[in-house]
Formats: sequence, structure tokens, C-alpha cells
Amino acid sequence: MTNLTIGRLAAATGVKVETIRYYERSGLIAPPARTDGNYRSYSDGDLDRLRFIRRTRDLGFTLEEIRAMLDLARQRDRSCDTIDAIASKHLADVDRKIADLRGLRRELSAIISNCAGGTVEECRILEAFGDEDGAKGITSI
Repeated sequence: MTNLTIGRLAAATGVKVETIRYYERSGLIAPPARTDGNYRSYSDGDLDRLRFIRRTRDLGFTLEEIRAMLDLARQRDRSCDTIDAIASKHLADVDRKIADLRGLRRELSAIISNCAGGTVEECRILEAFGDEDGAKGITSI
């Protein structure tokens, strides 16, 4: 599948055309060759690289982390310790976010379980959201 147009590359990877152009501008993808009609022409290597970028983005890696891994990938004889460190740091970030979300869920669940129904004026949920500084919540506004 050599000589892909940007539209075909987008379709093959699930990445939007504008995102591909952004990756080119940011240096994650090399500027492609051009056809006689000045259309972008992508290679199989570009396809593989974009699939890698798409997968790592789906896993939540930052563009800087992806750029570092792509740069390291060209150094075939080098130890993969740095790539392992990047992935391990990202995993720790994911674990921290999961812990934060679990705490958020517990807090929201507790607030919701305190709701006994009734009127908006008596709403314990609205009161809890505004209660941090001793305020009565939005119902007092």
C-alpha cells in the first residue's frame, strides 16, 4: 500500500486529515513526498508510524512521550530502558488518575445518597456543592 493519499491514510488509521497535518507540522511525521499534482503521497512507513502514534494516543501518552519513543525507536541497538521508563511513568500517572476518580466517585455517591428528595430549596446535593466555605449552596443565591 505505497503512495497513499492523505485521505486514504486517514481512512486506514482512523486519524482525521487535519490531525495528520498537525502531526506533520509538529514533526511527528516527516513531510511526505508530493505527486506531480502536489498531493501528499505517503509510504507504508508513514502508515506504520501513524498507526503507532494513534495507538499510543489512544493509551493516553502525550505527544512529547510519543516523540521520545519514536526517536528512541530509530536507535535499534540501544537498551529499551528509557522506553520502559516512559511507559512505567505513564502507568503510574494512569494509576493516580484512577485513584483520583475512585475518590471522586465515592464523594459524589455520598452526596447523592444524602438526597432525600423534596424541594430544590431543601436539596442536599446543591447544598453540598456550595458548602465548602459554609455557604448554603446555590439555592441561597
